[in-house]
Amino acid sequence: MLDVPVLDGAAVLATVSPQAAIEAVLEAFVRHRRGEWVMPAKVYLPSPGFGDFRAMPARGDGLAMLKWISSFPQNPARGLPTVLGVVLLNDAETSEPLLVLDAGAVTALRTGAVAAVASRALAAADATAAGVVGCGVNGAWAARCLRAGGWAEGVVTDPRTGVAETLAEELGAGWRAGSLAEALAQDAVSCVTPGAAEVVTEADLRPGLHLNLLGADGPGKAEATVDAVAACELFCDEWEQAAHGGELTRAVAAGRVTREQVTDLGAVLNGERQACRTRDGLPATTLFDSTGLAIQDLAIARAAHHALLGGAAAGQSVRLR
Repeated sequence: MLDVPVLDGAAVLATVSPQAAIEAVLEAFVRHRRGEWVMPAKVYLPSPGFGDFRAMPARGDGLAMLKWISSFPQNPARGLPTVLGVVLLNDAETSEPLLVLDAGAVTALRTGAVAAVASRALAAADATAAGVVGCGVNGAWAARCLRAGGWAEGVVTDPRTGVAETLAEELGAGWRAGSLAEALAQDAVSCVTPGAAEVVTEADLRPGLHLNLLGADGPGKAEATVDAVAACELFCDEWEQAAHGGELTRAVAAGRVTREQVTDLGAVLNGERQACRTRDGLPATTLFDSTGLAIQDLAIARAAHHALLGGAAAGQSVRLR
């Protein structure tokens, strides 16, 4: 018999803590940079008029993973989440299915974790306060991971004031709900919006500011103006994705940004490159373009699987044969 454990969204979030997610995602970037984990390109399958499906495979540490996920912006009006999908984890030696996970929860954890990882690696050494723009599912987990990663104070903002206030109350002392301008005034700012409208302009930039732009995860999305992007010291999770379906896309297409101007986060985390701390004698304004990588999903699925093997997680199971 082949019984495969299944973790729903609540089980995934209960199994992998924000701190565990941060550690797992950091390791994933380093091991991918070293060539120990591999990740073919993300495949997009449009569903015209509705959204798109994405297939994201990765392999590492004796495991193979496929995330099959969607982004359908009209779903909330139908009572459904914008993001739906599953993560499939297999043994890389035998191909045996090991675990099925809710993709939305995996995405939320790895999105939040990379905000914490990039902020610590790229923000100014004396940065203490975080800002989060957008308090939806992924934005909320970005805030939780930043809090778990040592950012003891910050401002969260959302057009839905009540949502931001509820999140700030959950985060506890040192965190509060505020305006967009107040959130952008913090040391390290993570934007986690749908990417349908720009929220960062060149006027918002200042020496020492660090930006994580996490909402532009596909063609046509952007959270910052081209002028703002071009004015920053640039970092990304993976150049090909960022250049063709991320925050950098429009600046690249306009000839404002080239490959040589962008540093991979993995190179910084692996100690090959230094985060840019100054520019023209002033603290640098840094920007990290996060498009979301399959190796991050593998890292979260691997952490959940280890917890399951150790008896720290419980879920349902499905019999395949």
